[in-house]
Amino acid sequence: MTVKWCVALSVCLLLASPGCMLFKDVSSPSAPHTETHASRDKKPRLRSEVTKDARKYLGTRYKYGGKTSTGFDCSGFVSHVLQKNGIPVSGPSYALEKLGKKISKEKARPGDLVFFRKSRTGKVFHVSMVYENDHGDLTLIHSTSSRGVVIDKLSESSYWRSKVMTVRDVISGR
Repeated sequence: MTVKWCVALSVCLLLASPGCMLFKDVSSPSAPHTETHASRDKKPRLRSEVTKDARKYLGTRYKYGGKTSTGFDCSGFVSHVLQKNGIPVSGPSYALEKLGKKISKEKARPGDLVFFRKSRTGKVFHVSMVYENDHGDLTLIHSTSSRGVVIDKLSESSYWRSKVMTVRDVISGR
């Protein structure tokens, strides 16, 4: 065999070798053709833990100013759950609305916060946490003064739906 043939054969073997990744395999799931909002989320496990912890408090009674499992108000509930998961937040609803990044309802993910305003004054009076998002149809977990910690589908409540809102991502920046 001549040197020319040896070099050509070596190059062919090198390029054909599956262990030698000279080119990125764009057909693999780890190399998506387009980036979606969900694929940019670096905290799916944290979001799952936050909503799992939040669910543990279903049925906990409402207590004005409450921040413990013996009774929560709305901001005390979301603060307690987020703090348990290493996200330092506290304060009343209107103060929590200044945290994180404002996002659209369609981009909301579990653990994001949803704020509600009074129709007349426009002031924030309530905060809830996204439990699920089905193409912008939000399911929320929150502490209400009449029912304590509950899960509500936003589209099924004319009261809450008419008061929305601002949605803020307080998890992704962590």
